[in-house]
Amino acid sequence: MQLASVQVRPRRAAEEREEPPPGPAPPSTHHSDHQFKNMKSKFFNELTHMPNHKLKMPMWAIGAIVLVVLALVACLGFCIWKKCINKGKKPKKARERKGGRGRRKKEGAGEGEEGKEGEGKEGEEEEKENFGKLEFTLDYNFTDNQLIVGILQAENLPAMDMGGTSDPYVKVYMLPDKKKKFETKVQRKNLCPVFNETFIFKIPYQELGGQTLVLQVFDFDRFGKHDVIGQISIPMNSVDLAQPLHEWRDLVGGEKEEVEKLGDICISLRYVPTAGKLTINIMEAKHLKAMDCGGLSDPFVKVVLQHQGKRLKKKKTTVKQNTLNPYFNESFSFEIPFGQIQKVQVLITVYDYDKLGSNDAIGKVWIGFGASGVGLRHWSDMLANPRRPVAQWHALCPEEEVDEALKKPIR
Repeated sequence: MQLASVQVRPRRAAEEREEPPPGPAPPSTHHSDHQFKNMKSKFFNELTHMPNHKLKMPMWAIGAIVLVVLALVACLGFCIWKKCINKGKKPKKARERKGGRGRRKKEGAGEGEEGKEGEGKEGEEEEKENFGKLEFTLDYNFTDNQLIVGILQAENLPAMDMGGTSDPYVKVYMLPDKKKKFETKVQRKNLCPVFNETFIFKIPYQELGGQTLVLQVFDFDRFGKHDVIGQISIPMNSVDLAQPLHEWRDLVGGEKEEVEKLGDICISLRYVPTAGKLTINIMEAKHLKAMDCGGLSDPFVKVVLQHQGKRLKKKKTTVKQNTLNPYFNESFSFEIPFGQIQKVQVLITVYDYDKLGSNDAIGKVWIGFGASGVGLRHWSDMLANPRRPVAQWHALCPEEEVDEALKKPIR
């Protein structure tokens, strides 16, 4: 018995020795936290030591860049979604918008037209106010077949000059023939001028109904064309001439009167100083204004010689019947001493001959002392070439304009 127990004990001791050693104990919590922090610090150290760190960008800048990239990606996704998913809805909205625009345009056009009409009316009213008014009288003398036109005064004329004034005068004529034109005296620097002038047109009553009386107010300009301030047109078939007419009327805007082409005349001048002899040769004319009903004229030429405003002599050519391109070739000689030739004026007027009434002036030319343009140059060429004829074409001017220029003082 004792032997058996002794044998068992050694066997148990041997079994205890043969048992494997226990494994290593699990790491503690403190050790694991320390390891995580080491890994985190290692990651950020590697991040900060990347090649881009050469720019020395702080962490907040990197975060901002990431946010911007995300925002761009979101916008791109939204645009793709808007384009692909809502593709079918766009045409309808576009049609609605187009329809709305069309309606708005039509409405706006209607309103615009109304607005334009309103503005036009206001503009017309303003223009009428700016043009001023004219007081005139009309009367007809049935015994003498005379239409008597009185130009009394004007008011509130617009200022046409730089100084805030105007130099107004009134031109009176009949349409459509314009054979006779009258002008009042120029009222200097006056926006409310008083004229009190009367003009007479000798027209049979039977012919008066188809004509129109024009009262045209101009601003006189010494160195340029006269500007139209305003005008009044009076159809004679709308006026009761059984009794005198006296009224004020508003001036309306008038276009500049077209310059009529009256024709041209060719003149030759020759002066011999030793003999004191001036020879004027009326050679020919062309494209004269038609003065007769048949579209022709019966032209002749009057030559007037003046010295310092005093008429010395006058001559006339023969009448050429029914032509607008007459050929005269008629010479007239005048004795002018060399000491006076510098102050001589030659006035050449082309008339239309009328058997029954007065002769109507077609146009006029001024050559010599005080003239300008071609008239002065022709005279200077004659004096520079003594004993030699010098020919020159001259454009005819209205008789009234030449007469008005002759009244001005010569510098």
